[in-house]
Amino acid sequence: MTVLDGIMARKADEVAARRAARPDRELEAACRERPPARDLAAALSAPGGPVRVIAEVKRASPSAGAIAAGLDAVEQARRYAAAGAAAISVLTDGPGFGGSLDDLAAVRAAVPIPLLRKDFVLDRYQLLEARLAGGDAVLLIVAALPDEALRRLLEDAAALGLAALVEVHEERELERALAAGARLVGVNNRDLRTFAVDLAQSERLLPRLPPGVKGVAESGVRTAADARRLRAAGAVNLLVGEALVRAADPGALLRELAS
Repeated sequence: MTVLDGIMARKADEVAARRAARPDRELEAACRERPPARDLAAALSAPGGPVRVIAEVKRASPSAGAIAAGLDAVEQARRYAAAGAAAISVLTDGPGFGGSLDDLAAVRAAVPIPLLRKDFVLDRYQLLEARLAGGDAVLLIVAALPDEALRRLLEDAAALGLAALVEVHEERELERALAAGARLVGVNNRDLRTFAVDLAQSERLLPRLPPGVKGVAESGVRTAADARRLRAAGAVNLLVGEALVRAADPGALLRELAS
């Protein structure tokens, strides 16, 4: 069993427990009271446009361990928004990343820009949770989902007004994402099986996106030089987490990355 397999098994158990405590119909009723979701796709650049940064709020990761255990999600999100972030990614996985849906709801109350729920999504129930907490988009990881589940979650997300950032790491995953109808594709430069990071993944895969599909380079962007390297390969949207969380001045680094 890979690390990702283990995480997905844990996630299935977590979702089952939460569903038993609060069934889908309750979340569906509450979601109908939510205002319309913000448009993540519109906040991102098309090829040739200016660099846009999805800035991430997280306290830890399976690869790096503790990054900023006491991080105040709201204050960090406010720094990102003030520095011009296009959107904010909020980790809501507890055991691996130190996050929660409470973080997502608190950030929603604090900033006006689109929010991505970043988690290991395998069930429509998690889409309802994201919508209810104020999320505007969800992450769907191709490596973690069979084709039918990926298509179904894309359809369910659209029906709820949520965007879906579909994450790939290799050519076959990209093919699967496009076949399922993905319109936002994130190329994760980190291999979720080995945790090795290689910016060349974005350099290889982003140019293969068809017209009308926006791409995001994820993981491994730490410096302005990294951002320039990816921009040269056509990456105009970057998802950056650990470097911003570790930065003494995250706003200044965010502006450097987008310049």
